[in-house]
Amino acid sequence: MPLDPSFIGRTYPPTAPYEVGREKIREFAAAIGDANPAYTDAEAAKSLGHPDVIAPPTFPFMLSFQAAAQVVNDPELGLDYSRVVHGDQKFVYSRPARAGDRLSVTISIDAIKSLAGNDVLTVRGEVHDASGEHVVTSIMTLVARAAEAGEE
Repeated sequence: MPLDPSFIGRTYPPTAPYEVGREKIREFAAAIGDANPAYTDAEAAKSLGHPDVIAPPTFPFMLSFQAAAQVVNDPELGLDYSRVVHGDQKFVYSRPARAGDRLSVTISIDAIKSLAGNDVLTVRGEVHDASGEHVVTSIMTLVARAAEAGEE
């Protein structure tokens, strides 16, 4: 059964704040193989005009993906997560995430459409710091593959 397009525009409550730690940034940078010194050396980051180490551009994915669980687990939406693949990811930054930030994510459903029997869901996460300053917008596309004949 296709997803209900009346969910477009639905916004979920903001997540609890996540404190961005220097070590988490270092671990993430190492995991993705990015040796940019602004991710590991506070002095290098300060020389670029940042108050502390900054996070790699894809770091907020983990926050927005965790926040998107509100959408995925919404029983009214009826999304079958066992059929979901991550289709696309985009970020629109106001500034980099940095050590010491306390970030919250507010998730909204921006689009629902059906393509070749698959449900395509666009989920936007607005990431703000503790003062309310916008840090980044995360836009992810989730594709719920259509059930094959006899699978439902």
